Amino acid sequence: MAVSGSVIARWCTPPSSFLGRRFDSPEKEKKPSSSSSSWTVGTSGNRITSLFWEFRRKSNSTQIQQQQQQQQQLFTLTAPPDPNGTNNNKVISVSVVSSISDVAAAEWDACAVDATGPGKFNPFVSHAFLSTLESSASAVAQTGWTPHHVVVRDESSSSRAVVAAVPLYLKSHSYGEFVFDHSWANAYYSYGARYYPKLQCCVPFSPVTGPRILLRDTPFKHEIFDILLSAMKDIAVKSQVSSLHFTFPTESEWNQLSKKGFLPRIGMQYHWKNRNYKKFDDFLMDMKQSKRKNIRQERKKILAQNLIMKRLRGYEIKETHWDSFYNFYRNTTDNKWGTPYLTREFFHELGSKMGDQVLLVVAEEGDELVAGALNLIGGDTLFGRLWGCHPQAYYPSLHFEACYYQAIEAAIELDLKTVEAGAQGEHKIQRGYLPVTTYSCHYLVDEEFRRAIEDFLIRETSQVNLVMKMLHDSGPFKEGIW
Repeated sequence: MAVSGSVIARWCTPPSSFLGRRFDSPEKEKKPSSSSSSWTVGTSGNRITSLFWEFRRKSNSTQIQQQQQQQQQLFTLTAPPDPNGTNNNKVISVSVVSSISDVAAAEWDACAVDATGPGKFNPFVSHAFLSTLESSASAVAQTGWTPHHVVVRDESSSSRAVVAAVPLYLKSHSYGEFVFDHSWANAYYSYGARYYPKLQCCVPFSPVTGPRILLRDTPFKHEIFDILLSAMKDIAVKSQVSSLHFTFPTESEWNQLSKKGFLPRIGMQYHWKNRNYKKFDDFLMDMKQSKRKNIRQERKKILAQNLIMKRLRGYEIKETHWDSFYNFYRNTTDNKWGTPYLTREFFHELGSKMGDQVLLVVAEEGDELVAGALNLIGGDTLFGRLWGCHPQAYYPSLHFEACYYQAIEAAIELDLKTVEAGAQGEHKIQRGYLPVTTYSCHYLVDEEFRRAIEDFLIRETSQVNLVMKMLHDSGPFKEGIW
């Protein structure tokens, strides 16, 4: 669908007091005359008509929430009439909401399903998962994750159907993201600027690749994509935040964002691939002899310690399991000097809302639960997320069994193609998990910092690619098997 018209915008957003320095707005914006409350910005080629941007209601939260949340901007998408002379123009609205509960679950999930395809639905961008983070007080303003979700509605339809959604957060720190930019924040501060707050498009506490701009499969989805990016950049500038980040988007989104002025960055994770295995021993036979022997020895240690491993799903997971797992999770965060953002309520709600999409691996010693590993299932992938064990005991090789080998067995049993074992950990390689590329994109409002970080990312990318090649070349599999 072609887009035509002009850009007319009226901004009701006052300057933010969050940043110590003021970033200038784009030069193309022109001040309105005293006789008008709006102004026009011309564009070349295709054009977009923006009718207005204004507050729909005030929020009683922080000042920056008052400036941006619950705003709405309208755009007209103009297309040639069909052979019958029917007007095919579309009017869409772009708004920022302070909670995912402001969007119906069915509408949000319809965007998520279209963004991935029904056979590859990603549970982390589902309404159930994201709403659980909010309702359990895990990803909320008090923990530095203020929801700032962007929603696009078709105003031409009587139902005002949601045609796109973006999980977005106003961040006051960089924890829980797994794409590290602390050095960037330090650089800002060393020059008298403030890096926080920033805008983060991601799934909180989840280094899982998936779509970040959730688009319904409509004839004008490409135009909506462009409008969303422009609107999000405008939000960043008008809010006086330092930056806008997309972490763990799909490779396709990464390529598109890179063409729209975002700085591309890559990282690395370790994933296991199912090569049509029918049982765990089939996988072992693809390994080098030394690695195969090591895995068998580690698994024997579990039997020698009289530990019983179980894989639980849906109704099999009881409240007592979640209470125990929360204690295991707290033990992990306490030992690693981490912050336990996820609350006890999060795990109970997750199990209740997501049912069979949740796979909880548990280890029992006698009648006592002593360890657990939390996984989610979506599409053709098993996503390993969290691990923890009893704080007063140590069980050799139990971490490898619960997190890696049980996940592999589950993937083979369920005919899943991939196990994503989360962030970091070169020890995963010798257990069959190979390095894969992850992606992120970054929009820095300040031009000087943008150029400096761009130079850094170019050098970082060459190093990541080199390391990945070295790890693949020395991998655990027999020659010719990847």
